[in-house]
Amino acid sequence: MILCPRFAPVFWALTWAPLTPLRCLLFLSSFQLPRPRYHGVMTLGFMKKDRRLFQLHETNRVHALQGLPLATVPQRLLGYVIDIALALILWAPLEFAWRRYLLHQQHIDLTWNFHEAGNIVVMLLYWAAWNYFGNGQTPGKFVARTRAVSLTSERLGLWQSIERALGYGAAILEGGLGFVQVLWDKNRMCAQDRLAETIVVDIRKKSRSTAAAT
Repeated sequence: MILCPRFAPVFWALTWAPLTPLRCLLFLSSFQLPRPRYHGVMTLGFMKKDRRLFQLHETNRVHALQGLPLATVPQRLLGYVIDIALALILWAPLEFAWRRYLLHQQHIDLTWNFHEAGNIVVMLLYWAAWNYFGNGQTPGKFVARTRAVSLTSERLGLWQSIERALGYGAAILEGGLGFVQVLWDKNRMCAQDRLAETIVVDIRKKSRSTAAAT
């Protein structure tokens, strides 16, 4: 007699009753639940793609950036100096107010050495906020006519902006070598660029027209 596989467990149970505990376990394990079927909008995002497979989602973006003029070393240095100066102007009154009116300190010694918590917080907020809301252009980069451009998307995301701000600290922890990499890297990427997957481009019209001509 040939039975449908779906009804085989029921026939097995009726034939060998009463069931012992071991037979109960075998009986339950013999059921094969039908696989769920997903149609159209009912399919969840994680069911569409295998997360274990490498996805070349940045390829089109990288091809779109091919040939853009990169910022020169003097441009990047100018932008960095301006941003440091503005961050200091922003940090000094905030640090003084915090220590004087909240911590009630009488003798206040303001020190900018990247070891104080206030230094790190202001640096993180300054660069992360400007990178995100300015889409890769801080006030220093605006003056230097440069912009940080994402290699993975059309604009800098929030976490990518935070990573780039943290990258300055990584460059300093490398003894400054993270900044010097701009001299020999073929795409002029510093430590912050590698961490956040960005490049810094020259947005001057003259540079763009020269790159288009070549």
